[in-house]
Amino acid sequence: MTPPAASPSRRERDDLAGLLERQRSFLRYTTAGLDDDRATRRTTVSELTLAGLVKHVAATERAWIAFAGGDTAAVSPEGAERWADEFRMLPGETLAGLLEAYADTARATERFLATAELDATHPLPEAPWFEPGSRWSVRQVLLHIAVETAQHAGHADIIRESLDGQRTMG
Repeated sequence: MTPPAASPSRRERDDLAGLLERQRSFLRYTTAGLDDDRATRRTTVSELTLAGLVKHVAATERAWIAFAGGDTAAVSPEGAERWADEFRMLPGETLAGLLEAYADTARATERFLATAELDATHPLPEAPWFEPGSRWSVRQVLLHIAVETAQHAGHADIIRESLDGQRTMG
């Protein structure tokens, strides 16, 4: 007997979860085999490092999932100093610790996604990069997280290739 097909909602959740995990895996892969020193080395004119990108993407995912759950202040444009620290490994932090925090974030997102109402919307905060009065659905938030992760995985790939020739793909 053929098992019943997954509902469109279940398939969509699975597709979103798979998209997010694939992008996360590209980012994690760029850090494979690195120690803390190499993970914090700048290889381009930007301030970006592999450890900083992992930390930032995890913090961004946590903030947007909090927003999707109703905490609209979680993505507020305030706190530029805190935001800058999201891009660097601070004293006492390690790449292994940042990767574990990222894994914890991914697990929390998976739990949220399992029950979230994808059509629920929340107002975006006032910020120059959001249209006034805009609202995002949970679905839009999850797609935004995937895009953000993919963009930073590309940055990470360039940094890693500049560091030692290792590439995520090819």
